[in-house]
Amino acid sequence: MKKTLLAALLFAAAPSFAADVIKIALTGPFSGGSAPMGTSMRDGAKLAISEINAAGGISVAGKKKKIEIVERDDEGKNERGALIGQELASMADLSGVIGSVNTGVVLAGDKHLQEKGITKIITPAAGSASMTQWSKAGAKDVSIFRFAAHDGIQSAMVVEEAINQKFTKVAVVHDATNYGVSGRDDLLEQIKKQGNKLEVVTTEKFNIGDKDMTSQLLSAKSKGAQAILIWGIGPELAAISNGMAKLEMKIPLIGGWTLSMSNYIDNAGKNSNGTMMPQTFIEEPITPKIKSFIEGYHKTYNVTRIPSPVSAAQGYDAVYIFAAAIKQAQSDDTHKIKEALEDLHDPVKGVIATWKHPFSKWDPTNEQTHEAFHREDTVMGKIVDGHVTFANEADRQRLIKNASK
Repeated sequence: MKKTLLAALLFAAAPSFAADVIKIALTGPFSGGSAPMGTSMRDGAKLAISEINAAGGISVAGKKKKIEIVERDDEGKNERGALIGQELASMADLSGVIGSVNTGVVLAGDKHLQEKGITKIITPAAGSASMTQWSKAGAKDVSIFRFAAHDGIQSAMVVEEAINQKFTKVAVVHDATNYGVSGRDDLLEQIKKQGNKLEVVTTEKFNIGDKDMTSQLLSAKSKGAQAILIWGIGPELAAISNGMAKLEMKIPLIGGWTLSMSNYIDNAGKNSNGTMMPQTFIEEPITPKIKSFIEGYHKTYNVTRIPSPVSAAQGYDAVYIFAAAIKQAQSDDTHKIKEALEDLHDPVKGVIATWKHPFSKWDPTNEQTHEAFHREDTVMGKIVDGHVTFANEADRQRLIKNASK
């Protein structure tokens, strides 16, 4: 009887890796001002995971293993990001992490994952510092990857758009977060790189929670700004558009991809019309696969519009890329998955693109080796009556053509 009891206790205490599951953590701001990004990414990722599991899971060493989700809400707070990073880094059976939004959260938490070699795909976003921190430190090997249009791509597109519209004087406005400050620096660098064709008449900042942007906007108006280039997160972006309307500032607002979030569009209402921003995904059923993804998301989560389409699509595609790495590695060991991600053999068909060798072996002098997106993966979006659409018809046609190849 004692032997039977002992055996039962030993079985109960057996480590979880004995189970035929693959543990992947999904992290991000599922509450707070950045929640549209975090929840959309999470739900897009869950949609992909449910499809993979419904098909039987991932074949690893002759066994079909289903994905088990470890979900953590960082609330967009740096200190929460640090605690979650420490917790996940201590999990011996964790295969990897997908998620994150805010740059400060990433800087606080990813160092713990990197220290233990836990593979992570940052998505839907984080500022340039989330990856340049490793190249600046001269890290010889890095387990962190990014699956987003990095700020270098986005800022270049924003500056190009202002130049193409023949503006010569602009105001740069940003929030005081790590993301906003990093974006400001990227914009100023791109203006310099593109020949200083734009004069920055003023640089203004605002804090998370600010509702009155009158002083920043009056500064831009008094100095003759012909457009506002903006970088920030959260509903404060809407306060800029609404303030511009009150001051009768009929000039364009061009900025980072976060301007496509529902909390900007809904809070700005008609004042958001004409706002432009780079996008990796636009919620239009231009191909059968995109149509299926959009309809699947709407039905599963009972919505008629994805809160942050970019986030949802990137979460979805990131899961399939991670799954492809597991299959190639024939292992759920996070270190072997990292090696496979750096040299994926087979293309991965996603809703954004068909991903061919999205990452390569880490080069300490070039963080782009762990960046998946390139300029051609990104288009300029424009808000029209509450929805983001293609700013340029040529981009829509190009993506339709590419999908048929």
